[in-house]
Amino acid sequence: MKLTEGLLGLLGDPADLPHLEEALTHPSYSNELRGTPVQPASQGAPRRNYQRLEFLGDSVLQLCVSERLVSDFEDAREGQLSFMRANIVSTDALAAFAASIDIGPCLLMGRGADASNERAQTSVLADAIEAVLGAVYLDRGLEAARLIVGRILESGFADRPKVTSRDSKSELQEKVQALAGEPPRYKVLGMHGPDHAKEFEVEVVALGRSLGRGRGRSKKVAEHAAARAALYTLAETP
Repeated sequence: MKLTEGLLGLLGDPADLPHLEEALTHPSYSNELRGTPVQPASQGAPRRNYQRLEFLGDSVLQLCVSERLVSDFEDAREGQLSFMRANIVSTDALAAFAASIDIGPCLLMGRGADASNERAQTSVLADAIEAVLGAVYLDRGLEAARLIVGRILESGFADRPKVTSRDSKSELQEKVQALAGEPPRYKVLGMHGPDHAKEFEVEVVALGRSLGRGRGRSKKVAEHAAARAALYTLAETP
């Protein structure tokens, strides 16, 4: 397993991270190994991949981000905090951070998935960084995991939405109705990813055209992401 300078810069010496290889093992790699001399079929279940650690890392991320938001925004209401957290832990935000530390080349991946360039896919990158966070939590503890989350926040926290009295959907509806009188319509384009981590893709249509698309772990989160994209579109339209 080869680690890039970016990932080593995040983790330091990985000698005390026995779960790291599991965190960097894509499901396609563990499935491809089964039935080979490396892992005969008689040995039973395939080699573990990052999905279990991703599940754990997602919960650790939610906790650490929630702690930070409650500390930084003392006057924010629950709905506002939930909205900010959804932006920070979005698939796109996590994937951007994972790409910035060059995690893709570190992934152990099956030949077919590698040929399809899945190591560069947004959902794969986001899953991998959550799995690494899960490994850090198991092997080094919560405080070490907080430090990793701190790096994620620092990578783009200043660009995240600040506390406002409205969310993106409300703001978009106000702007669109002022222009046309018709509220925006949200359409689910599809669902992506494994059953345990489905990701919704939503399109928002208004003013006679598509204004933006968004993705998220729930329909609601995806709609907010689409609304933010639409607001950017309207801001750039003369």
